[in-house]
Amino acid sequence: MSLHGDYETDNIFARILRGEMPCVKVYEDDNILSFMDMFPQSEGHTLVIPKAPSRNLLETNAKDIGRLFGSVQRIAKAVEIALKPDGIVITQFNGAPAGQTVFHTHVHIIPRYTGLGLGAHGGAGTMADIDALTVLAGKITAAL
Repeated sequence: MSLHGDYETDNIFARILRGEMPCVKVYEDDNILSFMDMFPQSEGHTLVIPKAPSRNLLETNAKDIGRLFGSVQRIAKAVEIALKPDGIVITQFNGAPAGQTVFHTHVHIIPRYTGLGLGAHGGAGTMADIDALTVLAGKITAAL
């Protein structure tokens, strides 16, 4: 699969943005949506996406990249305050060979806890309990 191509309007994040699929929201403004990963690699795994359609960072408007990463920093700080992890991984994949599984630009904020490994990436792991995600999202949102 090429890094460039047509944006697929039926991807899961586009459907979330249109309100066709639910999410456990952490933060939203006119340009950004952040929500809990349904298949978290770690407790508190949060996603941040631009609302403007783009397949990956290489196809994202520079202004949207600035907004995206400003929000990533703000939300990562809230994750740190709310969940007190020992570290935080911030990662972003471009193209299937790089690990991208949803072709809408997105950034992962993954809390790391000493002694605990990471779950599988990209929906290969266990789906989280919605009630547990809602509690985590509430803590993060309160720390924003």
